Amino acid sequence: MIKDINRLKLIGNNVEDLKIISAYCQDSIVKIKDIVYLKENKIFIMMLSRFMWEDIEKGVFRNYKRIKSVLKFNFIEGVLAKNINQQQENRNIELLAIKSNYNQDNLHDINLIFSGNSIILIKAEEIDVILDDQEFFWEVKHSPKHKI
Repeated sequence: MIKDINRLKLIGNNVEDLKIISAYCQDSIVKIKDIVYLKENKIFIMMLSRFMWEDIEKGVFRNYKRIKSVLKFNFIEGVLAKNINQQQENRNIELLAIKSNYNQDNLHDINLIFSGNSIILIKAEEIDVILDDQEFFWEVKHSPKHKI
């Protein structure tokens, strides 16, 4: 069943904002072909199948849901990937966290950390990120679970 909802649209401009966006993106499923770096435009963009943690956060214990979301970073100087085979474009990877630090080149190193020890390092002039839900949510049977 597909339903309309209040969609999230979060804008981040600093490390604290990025931590909040990271929490909402935790356990998102990403298809490798839906990760794009537009070098000429200095944009990194990724389509997510985002688990809707906000329902659980609010104490709403209905069915679990996912929604398509766009995660967009602006002012990008470079992108590096580790343990992501771009030839396997239909493979899904799971986004676990987004972390950032300032490096010696006066750029922000933004790490997108995925399951399977996969990482995308985004080098940004500044933190300028948007998480924007698209379309409608759909119900799923399970919530993400992690071994401790």
